Amino acid sequence: MLSDPAASAHLGVGARPGVPVDEVLALVDAVLREAGLTRARVRSLGTLDARAAEPGIVAAAAALGVPVRGFPAEVLATVSVPHPSALPLAATGTASVAEAAALLAAGAGPGRGRGAESGAVPESGSGGEPGAGPVAGGGTESGAGPGTLPVGGGGAVLLVSKRKSRRVTCAIAVSAPFHPNEDAPGVRLLPSAHGYIAGEPGSPPTIPTPHTTAAMDTHTDTDAHDLRHHGDVEVRDEKLIDLAVNVRTNTPPDWLRERIADSLTGLAAYPDGRAARAAVAERHDLPSNRVLLTAGAAEAFVLLARALEVRRPVVVHPQFTEPEAALRDAGHEVDRVVLREVDGFRLDPAAVPEDADLVVIGNPTNPTSVLHPAASIAALARPGRTLVVDEAFIDAVPGERESLAGRTDVPGLVVLRSLTKTWGLAGLRIGYVLAEPETVAALERVQPLWPVSTPALVAAEACMSRAALAEAEHAAHRIGVERAHLLAGLAEFDEVRTVAGSEGPFVLIRIDRADTVRETLRSLGFAARRGDTFPGLDRNWLRLAVRDRATTNRFLQALDQALLIGG
Repeated sequence: MLSDPAASAHLGVGARPGVPVDEVLALVDAVLREAGLTRARVRSLGTLDARAAEPGIVAAAAALGVPVRGFPAEVLATVSVPHPSALPLAATGTASVAEAAALLAAGAGPGRGRGAESGAVPESGSGGEPGAGPVAGGGTESGAGPGTLPVGGGGAVLLVSKRKSRRVTCAIAVSAPFHPNEDAPGVRLLPSAHGYIAGEPGSPPTIPTPHTTAAMDTHTDTDAHDLRHHGDVEVRDEKLIDLAVNVRTNTPPDWLRERIADSLTGLAAYPDGRAARAAVAERHDLPSNRVLLTAGAAEAFVLLARALEVRRPVVVHPQFTEPEAALRDAGHEVDRVVLREVDGFRLDPAAVPEDADLVVIGNPTNPTSVLHPAASIAALARPGRTLVVDEAFIDAVPGERESLAGRTDVPGLVVLRSLTKTWGLAGLRIGYVLAEPETVAALERVQPLWPVSTPALVAAEACMSRAALAEAEHAAHRIGVERAHLLAGLAEFDEVRTVAGSEGPFVLIRIDRADTVRETLRSLGFAARRGDTFPGLDRNWLRLAVRDRATTNRFLQALDQALLIGG
């Protein structure tokens, strides 16, 4: 989503000769919907100069009320595109006309671009992106030459990476101001197009038939899923590039490390959690008696299993397996509601049994990365039912959309939060519970004395500050950009299917024989999280943590090799 109402959006289009205006506009509208924009936000339509006078493109720009900006092939080739493909690289010298044109148009800013405007007569011969049209010399428009894009005072970020129809490819970029000391993913001009090339078929990819992992039903079998397997096992004994653990890289930040280090001088005193508890309460606009600090969110699942007297607990899967494991360890028989891939792993509240007196669900859900509407989750609340919502990854969602934290109007609501993922505190163990005072008191009674260490308490208080919350929000937006880059790269593989609508700092993918692919990836230096330990998934699933662009590109190259080796 484009959060800055003042920012301008720019389309990039690659097209085959003779493309009709209806096909161009249909794909443009689809991309705008994905970005959460209307046509009114578009400021220009960029393309290869040899396509700038193509009737379908000219008519589409006229319908949008924006100029066409044609860029010579040699200028497009100077832009490092995040999702390069082989065919346009061979046809035009740039690995994605749509992405390069969108980035150039957005990065140049109003009045700065020197590409051809609407009505420019193109040079003959250059090809568009989706097809392999005839290739001849580049155009001679008076466009910005290599290295002339003024990125020092501004840049561009892809809002939606390239999307394809039969004869058109479209991307959308937004002008992004440059801030010192910020590693922003802006336009970079290079001697030539480069990066990961997964290949692009000459015809559009077919849409695979959905693979149903399980019916949305309720059952109690323990089956063969290893509920105690977690991502850290994947990287424990080998030096691999980690896409298995969902902790944000390059954390904790220096300021948080310093606060934690300073707390070590007070280790002789017993921990006092009052300040941290008050800070969490203030952050969520709640009284302190609705807050319980825990040694990570995982401890909260154990406390709930021990403290609550429940007859029929239900866990909604696929999701983090620790809640079910804790309930079983406490002697409870657990029912499962298993969501299906064919339904997008999305919750139907009616699938949860009416007599369930404890319901556990994650939002966004690990491992599917699905963000359920808050209203759908709140609809699960009933008198006499405890509704546990694991929001360990909600701070990776911009604006914490669909969060129920701070709500006091939902009966029986228990929200769990973790500071592990965003702040890199997995080794320190800090999280908290938000619930009705009676529930908090019941959990506190089964909690050991001084369960949270002084350094963890100091970290919790620090992470509730306004500056820390602003930093977390910025990180959430960056994760969204990097996740889009990963998903677009994965879309290049016909063998890979991703779960639609991912909103967390990870994505879930399906590949035939993914367990074999995972082992091959390990031999190539990458760790991915196996999916078969999650109820509702099998050996054909992997979870991938979102990483920075350079790491993702290297992973996509390794995945290409792994699929070839296994093919």
